[in-house]
Amino acid sequence: MLSAAYTGARTFDVTQTRSVPPGRGEVQIAVAYAGICGTDLHIFHGDMDARVSTPAVIGHEMSGTVAALGEGVTGWAVGDPVTVMPLRWDGTCPACRAGNEHICQHLVFVGIDSPGALQGRWNVPADLLVGLPDGLSLQHAALVEPVAVAVHDVRRSRLAAGDRAVVLGGGPIGVLIAVVARDAGAEVLLVEPDAGRRTAVEELGFRVVDPATADPVTLVEEWTDGTGADVVFEVSGAAPAVLTATAVAKVRGTVVVVAIHPQPKPVDLQRVFWRELTLLGARVYQRTDFERAVELLAGGVVPADALITQVVPLAQVADAFGALESGRAMKILVDCQAGQGGDGR
Repeated sequence: MLSAAYTGARTFDVTQTRSVPPGRGEVQIAVAYAGICGTDLHIFHGDMDARVSTPAVIGHEMSGTVAALGEGVTGWAVGDPVTVMPLRWDGTCPACRAGNEHICQHLVFVGIDSPGALQGRWNVPADLLVGLPDGLSLQHAALVEPVAVAVHDVRRSRLAAGDRAVVLGGGPIGVLIAVVARDAGAEVLLVEPDAGRRTAVEELGFRVVDPATADPVTLVEEWTDGTGADVVFEVSGAAPAVLTATAVAKVRGTVVVVAIHPQPKPVDLQRVFWRELTLLGARVYQRTDFERAVELLAGGVVPADALITQVVPLAQVADAFGALESGRAMKILVDCQAGQGGDGR
């Protein structure tokens, strides 16, 4: 089978390897599509070399079908369409014992800390599998993981129908948060500086503003008659957006920090105090978020075709990363069966 291994900054080696039968408790998946995300891009740039051991087959957004069952696996059959919730927790740390396994203090993120989906066959523990309905295309199903991120973010915010939500950042996760929030009955305003992304967001029916030409604080004041937004999602990771987030939230409003901030950013704690704001972190997802994401995709709520910018064969995975870092793409999928010989083995 073909597999793509990250071997160092900006380098992938695509090679023929032999697939290994699944072990006890494992399922082998014929990977159909793998999505590339911002975290993968950080790996590609070499920014996570202290965490990722090379050579590393990465990738945690995916869809595929069951190809083989390991000893002791029940409840699955060859040919079942599936995706993977890529989290492994220890079950013993204080976070796990408190019911927060998804943010285990020793969490293993599959596809980052252990082998991932950029290969023709992938062996994973059976308990990571999430089933897919037959009517959901595998291309669309490759978006389940990022949609689950958005579902978790919105659920964590306790957003309610009729609320007004501001999303700071119109990339893939920002757009998916807007879609999930709109489906929950909220009015949504996005803030995005990139013209291409603004156009893409507008075509999905959202109001979107350029912070370089219109002050988001003034706009939100006008939009809410001086009240402020009920919920603000900070998705951009940019320092100005962090300050905007607290500035546009209403009294006792909620600010949800979605973006990963490798370096500390200034936060207006005076505003947090003055308006009694709630400041929340939102990290990854729980199984209920994955299941809801499947429902939203299967029901056509998520505009999957509009979000999938490009599909490339596994042999051209480096080109996929190049297109993503250009900023011109929303979501790029890698076709992991393209170029595989025979049955992909």
